[in-house]
Amino acid sequence: MKKITYAATALMLAATPVFAQSEAEMEESGVIGMTPIALGIATPVQIPWGINRWDVFGLDINLFYSDAPKMYGIDIGGLAELTRDTAIGLLVGGLANVAYDDVYGMRATLGLNYGQKGIWGLEAGLVGVRDNLHGVDISALGTYQRSVCGLQIGGLANVATVESYGLTVAGLANLAKTAYGLQLALLFNMTEELHGAQIAIVNYTEDCPSGFQIGLVNIILQNRLPVLPIINGYF
Repeated sequence: MKKITYAATALMLAATPVFAQSEAEMEESGVIGMTPIALGIATPVQIPWGINRWDVFGLDINLFYSDAPKMYGIDIGGLAELTRDTAIGLLVGGLANVAYDDVYGMRATLGLNYGQKGIWGLEAGLVGVRDNLHGVDISALGTYQRSVCGLQIGGLANVATVESYGLTVAGLANLAKTAYGLQLALLFNMTEELHGAQIAIVNYTEDCPSGFQIGLVNIILQNRLPVLPIINGYF
């Protein structure tokens, strides 16, 4: 196992990058090794040098853009931050947080939180887009994902293309293929299958094996009385 020690510089302070993988593994992944500190203007203009080639176990701060494979610790990008492998910790991007793999911890931004895989923890931003969420999401405009389990608050709308577990709150609408728990919206809730409750001006589901709706118009297509005002439920 080779080790490389970089001389201290004004930007680097006391970081000492070391090889974390075998030569064969590094050649395959493109990762050089790991570092406890990465500081710079925008990856790869940073110390240590190298775009998305250093796993960071500690602190990563770039003035504009931060890009790392694995990130365990605190990652701050002035405009955006990106993680290509598993990320654990606090991730902050001014306008966007992007994750190509699972994230555990907290992500915050004034813009987009995007994840190609799972998010476990807390997210806050303008818009949230991911494969699945386990935890809490607060998005000023809304969210879009395959599935969600936990608490979700969207200023305008929340969309789950497969299933929703827990509490989803929206300023206008909640949409989910299957909902388990409570959908709470000002205007409209819609599911194909409801196991729980919907509260809005208009509530719609095709089937309700268990649960109820409260609103001005409540629609359960496969019910003895498909449309009822005030309250409708399985019977």
